[in-house]
Formats: sequence, structure tokens, C-alpha cells
Amino acid sequence: MRTTLPRNFSASVEAVAIGASAGGIDALFTLLGDMRPPFRGSVLIVLHLPEDHESRLVEVFASRLGVDVREAQPGAAVGSGKIYFAPPGYHLLVESDRTFSLSCDPPVLYSRPSIDVLMESCADVYGPELAGLVLTGANEDGARGLAAVKAAGGLAAVQDPKEAQHPTMPMAALAAADPDFVLPLAGLRSLLQTVVR
Repeated sequence: MRTTLPRNFSASVEAVAIGASAGGIDALFTLLGDMRPPFRGSVLIVLHLPEDHESRLVEVFASRLGVDVREAQPGAAVGSGKIYFAPPGYHLLVESDRTFSLSCDPPVLYSRPSIDVLMESCADVYGPELAGLVLTGANEDGARGLAAVKAAGGLAAVQDPKEAQHPTMPMAALAAADPDFVLPLAGLRSLLQTVVR
């Protein structure tokens, strides 16, 4: 586990799966702030939101970032150079043909969409070509998923719990997954830029 990003660090991946919960919107704005087209790979995000509220994440993040931001749709291909959000009320998965599917299976750790579900499906599909990032949150969703990323040979990173607005989620991921990196958001932002360039 590293707490700084090596200066000579170089890696590239096909997909990045990111999970966040309480405090996640601010964390994602910081994390994604340097995203500029073109970039390689796909960024797939689960942010816990109430099921009964219409999500405006795509609109808000697209206007702030100036990149292609979409809500994942069932059957749609996972496109490179795009950021996808899981729709509220559904688990988001990536199938072996690299298309999205949605599930109404019961919540996982009270969460639907579940970070664990997304990361586990991505680990099966992308293996070592996947990076998983777990950010701030108030439950333990994402810990099992990040462990699956690491077990599949992917890159696993966690927001430094000391910096997180709600440290429960990164602490659980740290305990379960033995991540490659534990970094503040600024470090995770540099890591993200490295793996998608």
C-alpha cells in the first residue's frame, strides 16, 4: 500500500469503477476536476442516492466537466472516453460483451445501486485492465467490490480516511482489499489522470 503516487508511475486501464456515498458529490467534483477530452477508457460511477429522487448527476457533472457524461442504459455499449453514472434504484453491471445491464435485485448493504455489485461485475469482465476507487461514505459498500478488483489483478485505491468527509467506507475498503494506494483526493486525481491517458 502506498500513500503517495510514485513520480514514475505509469499504468493504463480499460475501465475505472468509482464508488462514493455520503460526501461523494464534493469528492467526485474534486476527483474528476481535471478530466478533459480525449481520454481513454471508461469511468463508471456508483453514487448512493435516494431511489425516489430524480437524478440530475449527468446534467450537473456534464456542465462542470465539459466531457461526455451519461446515465448508463441497459444494453448500451460501454464507450471509451465517457463517464457513466448508475441510475438511482438499480444495480449497475457490466456484461461480458461490455454492455450495461441493470438489476432490481435487493439492496446490498442498504444500497441500490451497489458499489460492490458494479465492481464485482467489472472485475469479472476487465480483470487486470480495471481500476477501482472507493471514496467517502457512511457504510461498508465497496469493500467487497474493491477486494474483487484486487483479486482479479486490477488496481485498487482508496481515499485517505483521514481526509474523507465520512471515513467508514474507505476504512472498510482499506481493511478488506489491501489496496495499492491510499491517497487524498488530490493524489487520486493524479492517479486517475495517469490511468486514463
